[in-house]
Amino acid sequence: MKAISIRQPYAYAITRGFKLVENRSWPTHFRGPVLIHAGKKEESDDVESVIRSIASSANMPDREIAATYTKCRRLGGIVGAARIVNCVTESDDPWFYGPYGFVLDSPVPTIDFVPCKGALGFFEVPAAVISKVVLPPDARHLLMGAA
Repeated sequence: MKAISIRQPYAYAITRGFKLVENRSWPTHFRGPVLIHAGKKEESDDVESVIRSIASSANMPDREIAATYTKCRRLGGIVGAARIVNCVTESDDPWFYGPYGFVLDSPVPTIDFVPCKGALGFFEVPAAVISKVVLPPDARHLLMGAA
């Protein structure tokens, strides 16, 4: 099964369903389930603006989103899964800035954080790691055929 590394707080925003476009400098023809790997580094300068964007779209106070992010913030491992359904060069999505956007569907967080070494681009996740990934019952189909 493939994974893609995404720095926090963007991995959080994706797995919680707020950010449905992942920007990249390269295109992909890949379509299908992908694990979301939170990189070892956090984009600390972006945390406040991401929290404000999420809070605004969810119509919730910034402090509630900030508290949830702080509780759920994990680095260096698998934090969720989603399905890549398209790769675009244009989008009205407020998270898109290009030049390429991987359009995501069915994002979910993992039940527990699973430590895992990341890599650039898409990378294959070892079967031993996949066997530790637990998704919510309604999203387990994303792992079908893995491991």
